Amino acid sequence: MQVKAPDRTAAEPRVPPRRPSPATAPPWWRSRRAKGLAYAAPTAVFVAVFFLLPLLLVGQMSLSDWPLLAGDRGVNAPENYTDITGSTLFWPAIRFTLLYTVIVTAALLALALGLALLVQESRPGAGFFRTVYFLPSALGLASASLLFWGLYSPTTGPLSRLPAKLGLVDDPVSFLGTPDSALLSTVFLIVWKFAGFYMLILLVGLQRIPHEVYEAARMDGASRGQIFRSITLPLLRPSLALCLLLCVTGSLLAFDQFFILTKGGPDNSTVTIVQLIYREAFQRLNLGTAAALSIVVLAVLLLLNAIQFRGLRNADDS
Repeated sequence: MQVKAPDRTAAEPRVPPRRPSPATAPPWWRSRRAKGLAYAAPTAVFVAVFFLLPLLLVGQMSLSDWPLLAGDRGVNAPENYTDITGSTLFWPAIRFTLLYTVIVTAALLALALGLALLVQESRPGAGFFRTVYFLPSALGLASASLLFWGLYSPTTGPLSRLPAKLGLVDDPVSFLGTPDSALLSTVFLIVWKFAGFYMLILLVGLQRIPHEVYEAARMDGASRGQIFRSITLPLLRPSLALCLLLCVTGSLLAFDQFFILTKGGPDNSTVTIVQLIYREAFQRLNLGTAAALSIVVLAVLLLLNAIQFRGLRNADDS
């Protein structure tokens, strides 16, 4: 009868690995910390040069009397901040920007979710339609705005003359001639351009939902509406929160589309808050007030993004 020796490996304490002595340690430039700093250095330099330094300069401008063509004339704080609300366009620009943000966000998320639900299944032609829906996103916003400016033109635009050719109206339609039509025409441009981009984000979120969850719900007799409300929407909340974050931020900073399509008209009815910053800086030649308004917009965006990031984190945790 053989007696096995007791296994002492489990009882023996684990000896932590020895750190290399200073004599055998690699040079500091070969250490992991040095390599990590080397990899992060280009990004840190880029952020410092193209974000932090301009931000500090804008902060200095917001506290100074700084005409565009005369340079810094000295500190005049807080006059630039108090002059912001003195502009006759400030509150109309705030109201219009918020209205535009609400309309664009609701329209984009609804259409993008519908498109994502249409093409989520791997059926014949699904890849083609995914490409077609996403294609406008590859076009630059300025190029898309110029394209729609030509389509909306009452003299040469095909969209403006089409209702008259069909006998619906007598004269070409002026899509940018009234405040309401200018707003809705711009919203249509943005929805056409970005719906495919947000569809792609939501499509990735839909494909992350396990099919077993849907199969179990169908076996329990759940209808399509119940599956959508109780399974799809709750599990899609992280993707929806990300789309909401991007859409709200982009809408509050709207500039290109209105600058090209309407120039803020008619009668300054489509002036956004970023257009107001542009007018203060390059038409009224007052960089100080423009910088102060930029700091206020940045603070509002940071607050909104913090709230939305918290909602996104809560959605991920759930």
